Amino acid sequence: MHGKFLLVAGISLICAVAPGQIPPPLINPVGTINTDPAALHPDATVDEVLDALQARGQNLKEFVADVQLTDTDITMGDSSKRLGKVWYQVKGDGNARLHILFEKKIVGDKPPKDDRKEYLLEDGWALDRDYRAKNEVRYQIARPGEKMNLFQLGKGAFPLPIGQDKNDVHAMFAVSKVPADKSGPLNAIHLQLVPKPKTDFERKFSAIDVWVDLGSKMPVRIATEDRNQTTQQQTDLENMIVNPKPGLIEENFVVPPVDDKGWNRHEEPLP
Repeated sequence: MHGKFLLVAGISLICAVAPGQIPPPLINPVGTINTDPAALHPDATVDEVLDALQARGQNLKEFVADVQLTDTDITMGDSSKRLGKVWYQVKGDGNARLHILFEKKIVGDKPPKDDRKEYLLEDGWALDRDYRAKNEVRYQIARPGEKMNLFQLGKGAFPLPIGQDKNDVHAMFAVSKVPADKSGPLNAIHLQLVPKPKTDFERKFSAIDVWVDLGSKMPVRIATEDRNQTTQQQTDLENMIVNPKPGLIEENFVVPPVDDKGWNRHEEPLP
């Protein structure tokens, strides 16, 4: 999968947005985060957290959240942020779809500016649309009839330990628990996943850090550092609603048509 889709991951795949900047989600406003009785506790072990993430993935049907994506050039000290919203849903056929809409961009300490980018993963294709550049690319990521697990380690578009057996996670990463500090999300456990040698992840990342919310047992921050330790990407999710009632609607996953004039469009099917 192309790195530009990694959460968001990637679902790094994640901070509050000022009112009026991002359109509200089309869901029941009284929806609340789905918390299980067996919520995590701050002293949970690595395996307890991984078990909770596996269980979370088994009943995760959909979520909506505000998203902030931060890209940092470590060598130059430059950073930029994109602010938007993300919608995720598992459809009736078992296939998942993901819609991300960024509306604002912040470069360094400058005020936010309108800069719209949109991504949609659905039916085996990933759409990448840049409104300012008037550029749209559709990448095929699965063949017809092939189901997508967006979070599957080693295969998914957003490799996260959601719904994954802890033994599979340990096989690919050295996993450790990082002490909480004030810079991280509140009420969350910080895990660091260091890719093991000769894995696909080892060729891409030096580390993947995941902050798991104690109540929802969902990742609320994902940070990745490239193998050469020159760039970092951090995704923050806030105001998350898991399995909202009555649920997301079709309009949450509609990318609006645009005038063809001046637009560059192309597709990249699988070989």
